[in-house]
Amino acid sequence: MAELRPNALYDRHKALGARFDEPLWNMGVPWLYDTDPNDEHVAARTRVGLWDVTCLRIIKIKGPDAMTVLNTMQAADLSKLKPGQARLGCLVNEQGALTDDFLVYCDAPDHYRASHGAGDAEEVMIEIAKGKDVKVERDDDVHILSVQGPKSLELLDPHAEMDVAALPYFGHKPTRLFGKDVLISRGGYSHERGYEVFCASGDAVEIWDTILSGGERFGIMPRSFTCLDLCRVEGGLLFYPFDMPEGDTTPWEVGMDWTVDLDKGEFRGRQALKEKRNKARVKQTGVICKTEQAVEAGAKLLKDGREIGVVTTPVYSRFMMQSLALVHVKPEFSARGTELEVRGPKVSCKAYVWQPPFYDPLRLRQQGK
Repeated sequence: MAELRPNALYDRHKALGARFDEPLWNMGVPWLYDTDPNDEHVAARTRVGLWDVTCLRIIKIKGPDAMTVLNTMQAADLSKLKPGQARLGCLVNEQGALTDDFLVYCDAPDHYRASHGAGDAEEVMIEIAKGKDVKVERDDDVHILSVQGPKSLELLDPHAEMDVAALPYFGHKPTRLFGKDVLISRGGYSHERGYEVFCASGDAVEIWDTILSGGERFGIMPRSFTCLDLCRVEGGLLFYPFDMPEGDTTPWEVGMDWTVDLDKGEFRGRQALKEKRNKARVKQTGVICKTEQAVEAGAKLLKDGREIGVVTTPVYSRFMMQSLALVHVKPEFSARGTELEVRGPKVSCKAYVWQPPFYDPLRLRQQGK
């Protein structure tokens, strides 16, 4: 394994009881703290919590040909992005299979940032950029602190040199927070109102400490990545590659149709996506399981004894008092209420199909004003 990327907050995580046994995207992450992730989850839903999501890789793309590169390498039409806006891209290979998470921020004309995880976005971008008037470089200094929950605005707004309340969903703006230069974006993986604070590594510890100190009156809690899974499954938010177990999953099969623009011109994988449209082998959906524990990732889904799908990410939500899972099923069995069986190595139970989000289905808490 390559040497792990450094994180200025490692000591803070260790003091909270974190272990770094399973790196994510070549960086150690706190899968668990000494606190109960269910308590962290309640804080996210009712008060405010703090995640360190610095494991995300950030790539800067600058120059007159930046948009050409971005629109050639993936399927979404990003040409309408204006400074201060962001949009999810859709990175596929020449066979039309998803190969990365890919969120693009427009910071200024011809100046963009891309946030991605485990896939090949950086390699593809560098290859397509060859011979073009554009500079592509990774930002290894940036740290990302995610402040999430219904009290997140009340916590941050008094200390930012901007009107945080005016920031629209998927909007971002450079400012100063607690006297430090930062960029604040509105979004996150909690399925609640939330903000992500992008800062320099040298400022990360002070900003982390100050957020926790200022959030004490709201009952703030640092939150682990186990808590992140609880929040994102309730919200139906996907995580590459964990929710694409086939290895050649297409956007049509995971509800990402809205990220594909076949009319924008040539891009990587366009022909394959045209050919595979309306030919989905599976459908991304969810199930509510009739058990008082989480089922298992990889568990089989059966209907009348016939295998019809697989569990991708399961959780037991103590907050909702339900066993939930994101799943892939054959399209003909994806109707809400379809009864089926979950069969895993340790946990088997009855279940029924329920299209996520399980929590706040209209996304009013996440995206509302």
